[in-house]
Amino acid sequence: MALGDKTQTGLTKRTEEYLETILNMTVEGQEVVGARLAERLEVSAPTVSSALGRLRRDELIRIDDKRIFLSVTGYAAAVAIVRRHRLVERFLIDYLGIEWADVHEQAGLLEHAISPIVEERLYARLGHPRTCPHGNPIPTGPTIELPDGERLSGLSEGRDVEIVRVTEEVSDDTNMMRFFQDNSLTPGSRFRVSAASSPAQTISLESIETGAAVVLSLEVASTLFVSPAAS
Repeated sequence: MALGDKTQTGLTKRTEEYLETILNMTVEGQEVVGARLAERLEVSAPTVSSALGRLRRDELIRIDDKRIFLSVTGYAAAVAIVRRHRLVERFLIDYLGIEWADVHEQAGLLEHAISPIVEERLYARLGHPRTCPHGNPIPTGPTIELPDGERLSGLSEGRDVEIVRVTEEVSDDTNMMRFFQDNSLTPGSRFRVSAASSPAQTISLESIETGAAVVLSLEVASTLFVSPAAS
C-alpha cells in the first residue's frame, strides 16, 4: 500500500494494522519484538524493520533493547482501531449473519473505512456492547482491560468452566476459528474438563449441554480463557 493511502485516522491501513497488532500482543502479555511481529503479521523481517522505522519516526512507538512499546500517541490510536474492529465484528454477526469463524477477517477489511460518526452510530445501534463476538472487550475509554479468566490449558481434571474469550492471536487463524466454531468452543459455552495430561500435552473436554467430547493440545487450549461455570 502506498504511503499516501490514508484512512479516517490519517494513518495508512498498514500503519493501523501494526499499531493494532502491537497493542493486542501487549495486552495479552507478550513481549513485542521484531521477529514475533513479523511472524504475527506474516511478513519478512526486513519489511517489519522498515515499518518500525517509520512508526518510530512518526513517534508512534519506541524501541528499548529490541522491545517495542507504543507511545502515548500510538497507544491512543491503537485503542481506537481496536474499538472500530470489534464494533464491526459485532455488526457483521448481529446484523449480517456472518459466521463467527469468519468475522475477524471480514472486520479487518472494513475497520479502516469507519468514520467517527459511523462508529458512534454503530455503537448506539448495537446497544452499547461490552465485548466482541470472541469475548474481547470493546474499549470505551483510553485503555483496554481484559475480563477476568484463566487459560484453559492450566486447568485440572474435574473443573466445570465457561469459555469467556478467545485471544486475538488465534482469531487470525481462520482454520482454527472454524474448528472452535464446529466444536462450540465459543464464549458462553460450558465444558467439564474430563482429563488433563501433562505427558501428552493435551486436555479433554466434555460439553455440559450436549455431552460432546473434544481433545485439545495445551498450546491450542492456551488461546481460550474460561471462568467457573454457573451451576
